[in-house]
Amino acid sequence: MSEPTDIVNDDDEEAFTEATLIEAIENQIESGNPPAAKATFNKLTLVGVEREEILELMAHVLACEIDAMLDEDRAFDTEWYEAALRKLPELPPEKQ
Repeated sequence: MSEPTDIVNDDDEEAFTEATLIEAIENQIESGNPPAAKATFNKLTLVGVEREEILELMAHVLACEIDAMLDEDRAFDTEWYEAALRKLPELPPEKQ
């Protein structure tokens, strides 16, 4: 018996989400908007963090803010986002 085609593989969905977030981060770095994206990337590069790890850290921060937006039904908080980027490699605290 074949498996239903409407069931999405969690691993595939997670990989797609991660790739989409990283693409968004790369676009922010390239455009310099917000300014903290490029500044954070440059800072972490200077201290020897690998590009892939930097993008993953920055994508994690973006994911945290998107989750908060959805949970709290509010607009994107650019001020929080930029502050959290500038604190990297320290990650934002997990929500309770």
